[in-house]
Amino acid sequence: MEDRGLLIAQVLPGSIAAEMDLAPGDRLISINGSEVRDLIDFRFFETEENLTIEVITAAGEEWVLDVEKDYDQDLGLEFADGGFGRTTWCSNQCIFCFVDQMPPALRKSLYIKDDDYRLSFWSGNFITLSNVGDEELERIARLRLSPLYISVHTTNPELRRVMLGNKRAGLILEQLKFLASAGIEMHTQIVLCPGINDGRELENTVRDLAGLWPSVSSLAVVPVGLTQFRESCYPLRNVTPAEAHQVVEWVGLRQDEFLAGLGDPFVFVSDEFYLLAGEQVPPLDSYAGFPQLENGVGLVRLFLEEWEEVRQDLPLEIEPLKVTIATGVLGAIVLRQVAAGLNKIKGLQVTVKTIENTFFGERVTVTGLVTGQDLMDQIDPRKIGDLLVLPAVMLKEEGELFLDSLTVADLAERLKTRVAVVKGPRQLVEALLEGPEHAELFVEDRDY
Repeated sequence: MEDRGLLIAQVLPGSIAAEMDLAPGDRLISINGSEVRDLIDFRFFETEENLTIEVITAAGEEWVLDVEKDYDQDLGLEFADGGFGRTTWCSNQCIFCFVDQMPPALRKSLYIKDDDYRLSFWSGNFITLSNVGDEELERIARLRLSPLYISVHTTNPELRRVMLGNKRAGLILEQLKFLASAGIEMHTQIVLCPGINDGRELENTVRDLAGLWPSVSSLAVVPVGLTQFRESCYPLRNVTPAEAHQVVEWVGLRQDEFLAGLGDPFVFVSDEFYLLAGEQVPPLDSYAGFPQLENGVGLVRLFLEEWEEVRQDLPLEIEPLKVTIATGVLGAIVLRQVAAGLNKIKGLQVTVKTIENTFFGERVTVTGLVTGQDLMDQIDPRKIGDLLVLPAVMLKEEGELFLDSLTVADLAERLKTRVAVVKGPRQLVEALLEGPEHAELFVEDRDY
């Protein structure tokens, strides 16, 4: 019985479920004769107006309940484990897997590798489909679980088997074609590994995926990320600035082609490519609604657009204030532009401090992987001034913890300074204008 249905964790007061005397510990087994395996099944079947519900109570009694309700009226149930039960973990051995490059003794959540199509639909997680068989594909189609987010990397079957370390990985193109025929929208990504899936392989993959447009509605190309903890990993190297320039130029040409043929740019490169190549990020209208923000496609452009709005209302003068903004290597390229504008305000002195990543290795240049220890080691307390500002992307778990589990409070205590954590230009300016005595944590789900 423990493996059947969904375990009820909470019954909302005044709900239909409460009127039926359902209680935490009961288990919902089926609706209208269809087994309820997870929250997706429940939400799909719950929309019917006439329901026959099978329940096994915590005491082991079997109940069959009939319900009449409105189409948009829910039953008022919440389930254990978020209603998904056991997560399907990744069975691949990807040659570029970032989790395999993590040092030991970090918090457990950093080592989790899920590859669950349900979480792709529900939360936007990228999956590989290498563990999805015909039954799961048919369920995706039947329940119209759309959109999905799929890590493709290459459509070359043999190369994908090698890159993912999984014999089933070579089925990707036929899986995508099946989902496309079922009307499932898909957003895809390629982790670009120099000498592996670039060049002609990249060209073929992009054209294969574009051939499935509009079902495959977008494709992001992101550079491989490599840490210093790769002793037993597949030999890979970083994208060079010259290679980044080539990719940016090539993708720009493909976007022009797709705009002419499809009316959509379709393929994008992540912001890292532009920064690495020393190129300006494209204008706002080049991102087609920003379908790949979670892959870092367009975040810099949104940051700069917000800065342009904010700078229009900057004061000419403030009380004397010296501020240090700490950021990663790539982030410093963008923040220096902002600092130059802020330093035009009389009384304000803003310095951008670039933090080298000694924790993960110098090849890691993104701001989101800067650790508390690197901040402590590289920031001179005597040079901070009145306030230290951090981008919120450095922090995880409700905005308090760095990746190495040090906290903002630890950093403030060690450096003997006030710390403001900001999301973007608007919150940065707010923190500066309010002054260090009002420094607080401005933390949201996404940072630039």
